[in-house]
Amino acid sequence: MILSKLKLALAGGVALSMLAVAAPASAFCGFYVAKADTDLFNESSKVAIVRDGDRTVITMANDYEGDPTEFAMVIPVPTVITKNQVHVSDVSLLDHLDAYTAPRLVEYHDSNPCAPEIMEDEIMVTARRQAPVLAMSKNMESAADLGVTIEETFTVGEYDILVLSARESSGLQTWLTTNGYKIPNGADRVLDSYIKQDMKFFVAKVNLDEKAKAGGEMLRPIAVAFESPKFMLPIRLGTVNSKGSQDLFVYALTRNGRVETTNYRTTKIPTDVNLPEFVEGDFANVYPAMFSKAIDREGGSGVVMEYAWDMNWCDPCAADPLSVAQLKELGAFWVGGSGDDMQRGRGGKGMARDVYVTRLHVRYDAESFPEDLKFQATGNRENFQARYVMQKAFDGSMECKAANRYKKEVNKRQDKEIATLANLTGWDKSDIREKIKVSGVGMKFDVDGPSGDNWWSEMWGDKDE
Repeated sequence: MILSKLKLALAGGVALSMLAVAAPASAFCGFYVAKADTDLFNESSKVAIVRDGDRTVITMANDYEGDPTEFAMVIPVPTVITKNQVHVSDVSLLDHLDAYTAPRLVEYHDSNPCAPEIMEDEIMVTARRQAPVLAMSKNMESAADLGVTIEETFTVGEYDILVLSARESSGLQTWLTTNGYKIPNGADRVLDSYIKQDMKFFVAKVNLDEKAKAGGEMLRPIAVAFESPKFMLPIRLGTVNSKGSQDLFVYALTRNGRVETTNYRTTKIPTDVNLPEFVEGDFANVYPAMFSKAIDREGGSGVVMEYAWDMNWCDPCAADPLSVAQLKELGAFWVGGSGDDMQRGRGGKGMARDVYVTRLHVRYDAESFPEDLKFQATGNRENFQARYVMQKAFDGSMECKAANRYKKEVNKRQDKEIATLANLTGWDKSDIREKIKVSGVGMKFDVDGPSGDNWWSEMWGDKDE
């Protein structure tokens, strides 16, 4: 049996609700040097939700490695889904959203304390760091005998899709097992709760013939459009067969401001703080530690906001804004009629009109998240981004009276940066100092005298300057 590695994301909780088949925030004037995208987190899922009133479009990103015959998913949905409500989308869309909203590390450079201050041009640089597939025409009579109704059956792209309803969890579980699905222990209780809410079940498998026609190794995302007053993400099925916690990234797009959870506390990740210079080469370890510490402070059940911004402009953009065509592909049907129908943002780039994007990051398991995620569009249009600053010291020749005082100020600043990083990550200060020593960057200056100035300067200051 080939063991498959499956990460799913959907605006209703994809990887989350998977049943496996057998097997300072002001104008920017520095450099971008790194971003904390989803690649930094293991077993992570990405989901896009476009919401306008009761109209919802969810996009399920399938990051799947393994035999396609072993891919399958079962997702609770609030209503029956028909073929024209399902679309096979572009794999790059969620990657673009991820890059656009990812926490970022920026750097500023001190000017020479011995030279007149020179205004530099604004610069931005982005750096990156089962059994065989079963036919869908199963025995309808046996389904009915088990209280299962096959509401819809169709193929879209490389996916064969069923939409099921059921009267009780035991019948649904029996039907799924009979049809080749391996149901984890404890799923019946969760399935029963969805059945009591009159939710349906969206079931997808890979159609090998259609997959061969589509080509490529990756499974493309599935987008589903529907209308429902329920603005929620069913994550509990994913906790049944999970061996531990999972990271979920939700990208919510609305017309009317940021999205927050209503049944769990939504908190902002700490932002706009100065960190030691070595972080540039270690951001892949630093940001996950910061996120884990933020979750610990919430008792393990917090929903963390990492980005919230109007796509009409950005200050600055870590990646190009999504185009009108891309936003329509995700489901933002209200945006301009063509690629030319856009407002112009800073730098002359075309910015999408009337779309607000929120990035939420959740680390969940069955104990800390006993309920599905429930959302609301708050109408709050205050902008927010996770942004961390490295203030790099001047490293050239300094031959002036002010140099020693500057060096002393930088040393004090570096001590504060170490304390900040220790607070955000839970790391010991001595370990951080060792990291700085090993990296060879951001080392303290040698200064003249115990205080870096003549002792009398501490009393009266330098009257000659």
